[in-house]
Amino acid sequence: MEVKSDNVQEQINQINQKLDLLLEYVTEQKLKSETIEDLVSDVSIISKDAFSSVVSELDKQGVELNVDDIKILAYKLIRNVNNFSQVMDMFESITDLLKDVGPMINEVGIDFTHKLHDFEQKGYFEFFKELANIMDNIISSYPPEEVRALADNIVTILDTVRNITQPDMLHAINNAVSIFKNLDTDEIQPYSLWKVFREMNTPEMKRGLGFIMTFLKNLSQEPISK
Repeated sequence: MEVKSDNVQEQINQINQKLDLLLEYVTEQKLKSETIEDLVSDVSIISKDAFSSVVSELDKQGVELNVDDIKILAYKLIRNVNNFSQVMDMFESITDLLKDVGPMINEVGIDFTHKLHDFEQKGYFEFFKELANIMDNIISSYPPEEVRALADNIVTILDTVRNITQPDMLHAINNAVSIFKNLDTDEIQPYSLWKVFREMNTPEMKRGLGFIMTFLKNLSQEPISK
């Protein structure tokens, strides 16, 4: 009988231990529940105060708050969560791209700055500045009618410039300029008619007169454009 009494007491002790654990668990859960309730209560109070402040400020600014519009906006936000996620992914991709491309852009900017410095040292900017002054002088010196006439004849002008800039023409013009440059006008002797007649019999003068006559003859044969 004594053995049975010991077993019963041991079972009672085990039951008591389990009850103590159960009571401890219940107490902890109750404390957690109370804490959560207090937190919810505090958050609710804060939310109400914040909402009241927002409503009051909107009322001061003359803004009417429509609850239905807010609901619609909330529904739209919920429906477009995936779109917002895609947009954020796109921004992340752009950010990663900028991180990769940033050094290259920086290098290009440095090279561009150096190139601008080289242009400035070589006088490009001063040249374009003076070119702008030339354009200002041209515009201020010619009335619109003359500029319009220039535009009407630009093809003829370009054809003339093209013909003048041909290698043979440039060579002839250069020779003429060189000869004139080397002439000493102070040492030119006066020519009498008799001396002119004698010079005209020289091969050089005959060739020169032949060139002038041929030029004038061909010029007279060209039609005069109006």
